[in-house]
Amino acid sequence: MEIRHLKLIKAIVEEGSITKAIDKLHLTQSALSHQLKEAEYQLGTRIFLRVNKKLILTRAGEKLYQTANEILEKIQDTEREIKQMIYGESGEIRISTECYSSYHWLPSVLKQFQLIYPNVELKIVMEATHYPLQKLLANVLDIAIVSDLVKDNHIRYSELFQDEMVMVVSESHPWADKKYVVAEDFATEHLLIHSLPLETVSVHQFLLAPANVNPKKITPLPLTEASIEMVKADMGVMSMAKWALQPYLKNNPLKAVKIGRNGLKRKHYIAVMNNRSYPGYFNHFIEFLQTEINVQWNMA
Repeated sequence: MEIRHLKLIKAIVEEGSITKAIDKLHLTQSALSHQLKEAEYQLGTRIFLRVNKKLILTRAGEKLYQTANEILEKIQDTEREIKQMIYGESGEIRISTECYSSYHWLPSVLKQFQLIYPNVELKIVMEATHYPLQKLLANVLDIAIVSDLVKDNHIRYSELFQDEMVMVVSESHPWADKKYVVAEDFATEHLLIHSLPLETVSVHQFLLAPANVNPKKITPLPLTEASIEMVKADMGVMSMAKWALQPYLKNNPLKAVKIGRNGLKRKHYIAVMNNRSYPGYFNHFIEFLQTEINVQWNMA
């Protein structure tokens, strides 16, 4: 008697007919009939009797069905326990990023991971955005995605991907024909940013602040779509990650302009606590994150 025979008996009983059992087990009718005859031959007795077009268990069949339930349940429990031993698959991961644009790709990656680890709850902690390292140290987060590294012996960093920031302008803007912009070009411009504080805005942090240049006007506008509409109307300029901007360039009168002669490139890192012991699924998540982003979004 094999496991496939036990599954067969259980399916026929619980589905109520051979036709439904065929669908559940993905067998042909001839294959199912063959397996049933094979099981009856090994037992030396009938398992089912056909009464009024219904299959009724014999006494031997009732005993076999009871045993099938016990054995198959035990097998499922054992498989689940082994997976937990290997992957530690029950738990949660709290994650946040210092860059709002990262939330464009993060949810889809999390969804893919949960297909593999359905019992691991993934929580995006939005309130930790802009201060992820502080929240990591305070044990509010398990993973912080950052581009600004802070030297701290308690934190361990792993490179995630590199992207490039560009300025988004309308096709009629004076910058539209420029190969690149420099800090001084911003002095007469209305700069749209996603949110404050200004110190967390990449173009300010890496271009404007070092040159001691302030834009004519700065407006925080949390919605990317709203900022895009402002730019299209020539009412401001904004910076975006080049990969995040691509969908908006297809059907809109917009241009992407390089920031600085060499471009403004940022490396993003996964930050975790250095002195903490993590379950197996945690390390699998980090590997999954690195692989999925570099393969699907080609950010490497």
